[in-house]
Amino acid sequence: MKTVRIQYFALLREQRGVSEESVTTGAGSPGELYRDLRKLHRFTLPQDRLRVAINEAFGSWDAELRDGDTLVFIPPVAGG
Repeated sequence: MKTVRIQYFALLREQRGVSEESVTTGAGSPGELYRDLRKLHRFTLPQDRLRVAINEAFGSWDAELRDGDTLVFIPPVAGG
């Protein structure tokens, strides 16, 4: 198990009701973690509509999660 910090923005922040949280998880990758969180919190955005950042750099959905990582699931943003 590892503990990671997750920051939420836009629609995900609205749906979760918080802007960040720490999660203890057995997920091995950001993709696996997002699938778990999507089911748990009923996020409406599918993974293919998001980008992931790991420790302030864009990352791969298949990257290995490590204890202490910070993740941001970045939803599409409407410009204006």
